Amino acid sequence: MNEATTDGGVREYDVVVVGGGPVGENVAERVRSAGLTAVIVERALLGGECSYWACEPSKALLRPVLARADALRVPGLRRVVAGPLDVDAVLAHRDAMAFHWNDDGQADWLDSVSVDLVRGHGRLDGPRRVTVTTPEGDTVRLAARHAVVLGTGSVPSLPPVPGLDRARPWTSREATSARRVPGSLAVVGGGVVAVEMATAWQALGSRVTLLVVEDHLLGRMEPFAGEMVEDGLREAGVDIRFGAAVESLRREDGTGTHDTVRITLSTGEELTADEILFATGRTPRTRDVGLDTVGLTPGDRLAVDDTYQVTAVRDGWLYAVGDVNGRALLTHQGKYQARIAGAVIAARAGGRPVDDAPWGAHAGTADTAAVPQVVFGVPEVAAVGLTTVEAERTGRRVDVVDHDMRGVAGAHQYGEDYRGRARMLVDPDRGTVVGVTFAGPGVAELVHSATFAVAGEIPLERLWHAVPAFPTIGEVWLRLLETYRDRRPGASPV
Repeated sequence: MNEATTDGGVREYDVVVVGGGPVGENVAERVRSAGLTAVIVERALLGGECSYWACEPSKALLRPVLARADALRVPGLRRVVAGPLDVDAVLAHRDAMAFHWNDDGQADWLDSVSVDLVRGHGRLDGPRRVTVTTPEGDTVRLAARHAVVLGTGSVPSLPPVPGLDRARPWTSREATSARRVPGSLAVVGGGVVAVEMATAWQALGSRVTLLVVEDHLLGRMEPFAGEMVEDGLREAGVDIRFGAAVESLRREDGTGTHDTVRITLSTGEELTADEILFATGRTPRTRDVGLDTVGLTPGDRLAVDDTYQVTAVRDGWLYAVGDVNGRALLTHQGKYQARIAGAVIAARAGGRPVDDAPWGAHAGTADTAAVPQVVFGVPEVAAVGLTTVEAERTGRRVDVVDHDMRGVAGAHQYGEDYRGRARMLVDPDRGTVVGVTFAGPGVAELVHSATFAVAGEIPLERLWHAVPAFPTIGEVWLRLLETYRDRRPGASPV
């Protein structure tokens, strides 16, 4: 215990964190390292969605798929890897990467950094107060001297489809933790989860049908990225149907060991599948966390300022980090928010100035200007910052620089018949990079170099001096700069 005080049955800490996922863990560790006392309240497994039902298990399913796809492009390896994946080995690896759904290691880590843990369902109970109902039915009352932080994450959003409640659909949780490969799987959605799970389960032996309401995939990314991923999915055997909304579902009794789902589409078509996965977005987990006790509406997203204080609550004691604030629903971005919020809380508790100017030590600027993301598909997509779609929507003027990555020597080394594309968006007035997208094999590891360029607002003249090693795929940076220079004579002295 990190020296909590008790007053009339209420345990008092400097900071109370509700939600023990990676976001909650990070903010608690940050304030504790600054000398404040902290406690985490968690109702399920420490480590949260990312550790057990999202990032870790999904990438464990996808890693063998991507490695085999890469190896098939390399002379001397094709015959070795041409057979099917070892499903049992892949699922066993997935289980190990999800810690077999056991959080003992996470609890040990919390203890090592002197953050207390209360297991149970935590709810706000007025200003600076949290009441926890434990699994045994007991009540633990907590109070915060300085801050309560909500990091309760999000839950899958399911559309109001007739028959859904009886169809036992998969969400991302079932898709990443399933114990067997379904003979057929319908995936509803066209975003990252839909694309990644279609990729994984098709490669593991399921017949996958991807049902997309829109006429494209990955609608928040550059259009060419969705087009290349679509080509890769079709080549793998995925049946993609655009403009296909699910009208109704019916789970039918089967004659074998399982039953099937009959799916009626808006096009009038019907199809059946052993399982159906809805990858149709997420909703903040705020419905039952006591928001009404502090004047907020249960179920709502929590609007915050750039220091992650909830703007609608007086006196600045309530913070919201991660999916609950809706700014950037990505684990790494939530952890970034947690680091900022932890530093803010520590500074305010110590009476020190808060630097909340853009890119300051206490401002979450990257949430809007430099959010990196990777889609682990065949091919991979890596992006950070602005896209042409967003630039057009907001009226922002940018120069668009494209390059076919097949012209990069490192791509030839990576594998035969390499197909990839890169796009760089430049602010012509400031001469800085404001957005980058790569699509192609092996591009996931390029995203951090792009993040440096965008978050650092590095002038193009300086980027010319960041020499890419030869022969690597990263040499695409030089090609993008050359393309821009040739279009705008005098754009660089190099």
